[in-house]
Amino acid sequence: MEKHLNYIFNIKFLGCKVNSYEVECIANTLESYGLKFFDENINKNSDCDVVILNTCAVTSVSSKKSRNMIRRLKRIYPNTLIVVMGCYASLKYDELLNEDIDILIGTQNRDKLANLILEKLQNREDKVQIKDSPLMKEYEPLNLDHFLTNTRAYVKIQDGCNNFCSYCIIPFVRGRSRSRKKEEVIEEIQNLVKNGYKEVILTGIDISSYGFDLYESYNFSDLLEDILNNVKDLYRIRISSIEESNIDSKFLELLKKYDNIASHLHIPLQSGSKDILLAMRRKYNIKEFIEKVDIIRSIRPDISFTTDIIVGFPGESEENFNETYEVAKRIGFNKIHAFPFSPREGTLAYKMENQIDPKIKDERVKKLLELSDELSEEYNSRFNGEKMEFLMESDKEGVFIGHSSNFLEIKIESKEDLNGKIIEYIYKN
Repeated sequence: MEKHLNYIFNIKFLGCKVNSYEVECIANTLESYGLKFFDENINKNSDCDVVILNTCAVTSVSSKKSRNMIRRLKRIYPNTLIVVMGCYASLKYDELLNEDIDILIGTQNRDKLANLILEKLQNREDKVQIKDSPLMKEYEPLNLDHFLTNTRAYVKIQDGCNNFCSYCIIPFVRGRSRSRKKEEVIEEIQNLVKNGYKEVILTGIDISSYGFDLYESYNFSDLLEDILNNVKDLYRIRISSIEESNIDSKFLELLKKYDNIASHLHIPLQSGSKDILLAMRRKYNIKEFIEKVDIIRSIRPDISFTTDIIVGFPGESEENFNETYEVAKRIGFNKIHAFPFSPREGTLAYKMENQIDPKIKDERVKKLLELSDELSEEYNSRFNGEKMEFLMESDKEGVFIGHSSNFLEIKIESKEDLNGKIIEYIYKN
């Protein structure tokens, strides 16, 4: 491919770490073709030739943010090539066809995007618009060996989802679950470690379903074991999110055996009411969820648990909410990400009866966030005065931020560049 040294590009994303990873992969490819990444300390907005936005649609608020960001970018970069991709672009593809977008794709064709951009830079006349295919069955090849905007290394191992929870639009915009070949995952992590990254975070749309579409008997726990056995000098591996139902006996054994698995697990609860879980079409029960957490704590007493909870699901009574509150308190999550139910057209829950008043949703969110603060204070205070290892990951104006294995956070002022360094520090909540 011919080098294009005079072009400058920028990348933006909304939503999850998968979106961040995907635009970083495209950025890696553009750099390999000779394009330069936008440096806000050097460049002006008018210098930028391409802006790539990866959108989100997980909630109605996310969709609104994506829509507003598209319009905002056009105002900021009036003469720049605007590229829009991702979940919102897939969900609202037909509506966006008439927007002033130079290249519009959804959650597919990202592996072709760099070439599409180069072609469009040389011929700005016609828009490029590619709609997602409902027949996508294989993982789309995306690779990287460094990050431009992240100091933490995310590695995507899977895309799509087969769960079809009654409230979730993501399976409709991301398609069915598709796993990345284990050899590609391991090779990418090896390259990242060679390039100085000390922590890798495994991510995907539903990483718990890893392997089922690709292998006869190979799952997420098998992949994790192969990574740990084949990647030397990996200081820490973190799991972005995992379903309780997919924490199997092998995973528990790996937690016992490997200290470099982070002592932090994000396990979505969504609700503590069996009736609401059933209506949500979630595939676990509360008794098993609590038992699994207790088993993990017996292996890693200091482990940190975080979770997602949806409140105000259609038909959620005060009793249902109180059940959720008490389960969250019993488990003792270090952090609760609480969201009001967001009706998404096209999902089963969209047309359910007994929709909850927005004011009640807000009150329930507030109660859970207050509980989250209390539980976090209780958990974090256990480590006051303890000397721990922290991996420093980012900085802003001389203040560096780092995290421990169990995701405790510290901030340190330093004239020395601490990014990527492991330091021992006495934690203070």
